[in-house]
Amino acid sequence: MSTSSTSPASAEDQPSAITDHLAWRRHLPALASAADGINQASDAWDVVSDSFCDQDGWPIDEEGYADGKVKRDAEAWRHAEVFLDHGPEVLAGVRAAADGPDYVEGPISDDLRRLRGIDTTLVRAGQLRHEWDQIMALMDASLPGSRKLYQEQAEEHRNSEGWHYAHELSYQGPALVRAAEYLANRADAEQPSHTERARVALTRSASGARGVPPTSPPAPTASNPPAPGRSR
Repeated sequence: MSTSSTSPASAEDQPSAITDHLAWRRHLPALASAADGINQASDAWDVVSDSFCDQDGWPIDEEGYADGKVKRDAEAWRHAEVFLDHGPEVLAGVRAAADGPDYVEGPISDDLRRLRGIDTTLVRAGQLRHEWDQIMALMDASLPGSRKLYQEQAEEHRNSEGWHYAHELSYQGPALVRAAEYLANRADAEQPSHTERARVALTRSASGARGVPPTSPPAPTASNPPAPGRSR
């Protein structure tokens, strides 16, 4: 016998289905930390960068200036890779949860507009990482032992190119996190009403089934009265 769509099991599954739709929220702490990390690396460099330069902005301590940028780029790229690992799923979840009015007005309209270029940032940063992986694999395959000699230089080159994408994520990343947190919290607030509607519908269905009176058996047909007997 087929199970009705209003069975208790299907009604109980509805909250878990809503939760599954928000599975991307588990990435938010990592993204929030990565966004802060990029900004901290940038701010730390801004604090000391002027000390390596003259009044016109030209480096007077070229070695110190170069080392400072290398450190900044390495830190920023490390956090940018977190966005490569977790950002696409969160971005897809945000776009699925946001509706038309969210883009026009409301608490996250500005953040959603800031996300228009994040696809390009993630794609190009992903290409840079892929190229780096290929270079390392080629070194290991063709020149065993050369990785130790050239890895540091190759990393500096990758991180330097990746700074542009990390800088883009320094403001796109927080916008993604804010929009995602707002939409996840809104879905949490709406979930009890969905669950309540499912419970009411289930209750009505069950009570409706119980309220149908059983079919009464047909009344017995009255037998013909016996013929009057002769009086004695």
